This record gives sequence, C-alpha cells and structure tokens, in this order.
Amino acid sequence: MTTTLEAPAQPKRKTLYRGDPGMWSWAMHRITGVTIFFFLFVHVLDTALVRVSPDTYNRAIETYKNPIVALMEMGLVVCVLFHALNGIRVILVDFWSKGPKYQRLMLWIVLAIWVVVAGMGVGRELFYMITTEL
Repeated sequence: MTTTLEAPAQPKRKTLYRGDPGMWSWAMHRITGVTIFFFLFVHVLDTALVRVSPDTYNRAIETYKNPIVALMEMGLVVCVLFHALNGIRVILVDFWSKGPKYQRLMLWIVLAIWVVVAGMGVGRELFYMITTEL
C-alpha cells in the first residue's frame, strides 16, 4: 500500500513580481519614464517663468543651487541612462527577429553598461559638487 503525501502549501506572494529580471526591467522602465516626465514638466514650468518675470525665474533657479537638488540631478542622470539603454533593448526585442531569444542576455549587457556609465556620470557630479560651492 502506498501513501500520498501532500506538498506543503506555497506561501502567498505579496507582489505580482516573481523576481524575473525582465519583469523588474519592465517596472523600472515605467518608473524611470514617470520620473523623467515629472522632471520635464517642472523644467518647462520653471523655464516659462522667464517670459513672466526674469527676476522670478532667477529666484527659482537660485533655490535649485543646493546639495539636495544636486543629488536629485544625479538620480535624474541614472534614470535617463537606464531608460535610454533599456529602451534600445526593448526596440531590439520588438524589431529584431532574434531579439526575444537574446532578451535576457541583452538585459544583462544593458545593466553592465548602465552601471559603468552611470557610475562615471555620478562620479563626475560628485567631483563637481565637492570641488565647487553650490
């Protein structure tokens, strides 16, 4: 006589994402896109102040000259780089016949390039921030 053992119940996941790098890449592409959109919206608004009042524009720009905004600029550089590089990968997956086959490899290549280039960009910004007064 044989007995059947029931498999232990899997713990419920608290997220839809199951750890697949492609899913995280998808989520990060959307998050960086929204971040870039927000920056462009604020940029257009503060640049429009020039036509309203150059003095108001100058005061607004002066408020940006602090270390917190410098850190936000570094974050923006990181977001733009990821969004651009991942966007190229998405285009290749969509329009290259072998794209789906190599999509995971392309993701790791994009991440490697992103880390190197973002590291250089953030390093340059930090160097500038340290060597000059804001």
